[in-house]
Amino acid sequence: MADGERQSIWAPPLADAAFRDLCTDCGLSRTAEAKSCGRACQFIKPDYAALEAKVHGRARDPDQPDEVFFGPFRRMVRAALKRPSEGAQWTGITTRLAEKLLDADAVDAVLAVAPDPADKWRPVPVIVTRAAGVARLRGMRMGYAPLLALLEPARAAGHKRIALIGIPCQVHALRAIEAELGFDKLYVIGTPCSDNTTTENFHTFLALLSDQPDTITYLEFRADYHVELRFSDGRKKEIPFLHLPISQLPSDFFPMTCRTCVDYTNVLADVTIGYMAGEGEQWLIIRNQRGEELVAMLGDELKQSPVGTRGKRAGPVKGFMINTELAAGGLPLRRMPRPIRAIMAKLMPLVGPRGLEFARARLEMKAIETVLHLRRAEPRRMKSMIPEHVWRLVAPYGIRPGPDERR
Repeated sequence: MADGERQSIWAPPLADAAFRDLCTDCGLSRTAEAKSCGRACQFIKPDYAALEAKVHGRARDPDQPDEVFFGPFRRMVRAALKRPSEGAQWTGITTRLAEKLLDADAVDAVLAVAPDPADKWRPVPVIVTRAAGVARLRGMRMGYAPLLALLEPARAAGHKRIALIGIPCQVHALRAIEAELGFDKLYVIGTPCSDNTTTENFHTFLALLSDQPDTITYLEFRADYHVELRFSDGRKKEIPFLHLPISQLPSDFFPMTCRTCVDYTNVLADVTIGYMAGEGEQWLIIRNQRGEELVAMLGDELKQSPVGTRGKRAGPVKGFMINTELAAGGLPLRRMPRPIRAIMAKLMPLVGPRGLEFARARLEMKAIETVLHLRRAEPRRMKSMIPEHVWRLVAPYGIRPGPDERR
């Protein structure tokens, strides 16, 4: 690490996490405000309509079908940097925004995660104060990252204008306590998230994908139904989703929190930057005026185009529901026979949902997963954890709330 980079990125020591049931360790329990978990956590009693109205000026519009899926937004676009950033997961839009904010002196610090020096896949929360340190943030991490534990050291260092790059459970808790933090300015850049796991579990997954897992430098789930791997010797490998060794993973590989998350698209961020509707590029959901300001900072560096949509999602979603019903009932999932898998792996990119239809499919899948797993494991939480829009997403598939399941 160069001297300038070393001086501009800081990983402060963090307190231990307090025990919480259904916890993703967003970091709030590691602060003096640990008592706020009860009202801030998205897994206790989330009020998305109220928080959406507070952050965006309005809640999602039930008469706008795509807002039922993706939350409030002003516009959505496909996008890519004309000059991709070296080492970025896609072209580097997220980290380029962080560089721009610091270079323009629009913020004092960016709170995000960087790789652990001893394990490139393990996320470490860091405070970045100069653009030279942003390059360390590029790439994907897998594991729990107590990002909100940085709020206290950031304030103690005198940082009053903050940007935070976070996943939904972190952003939900941040928004719930935002008014009490006393920041002069806060930009929230969100990335979608649904299926996290421990870093140790992720290493197990990598070992199932390659006989040289330590040489994997890049992994991405793509919207063309493939996982892309890159290796330290320059090789690339593409694996169809249907060929992934999901049936070989332990039943608790994905924690209950991730299987019951209702905020895949990070609806409380100012801008969400993901891939699902990007059809090979990134998908930007600009949600409010701050989101517009962020995208405008990229200027001519950013190539933008309309978001497309094609295909039909109902069949894949119904198939997912059947598998989830089996898993939620404790029955082992079996792989599709090899010849059929090979045929379907070729057909899915051609006839499966793409663009916005792919994104809608994933949101319906997540909604179905939430209801079925909570019914099995945490039925008493359903009334408080499941917002109304989730019931709208699962209704076309014959899933209805029971008498004690709806608010």
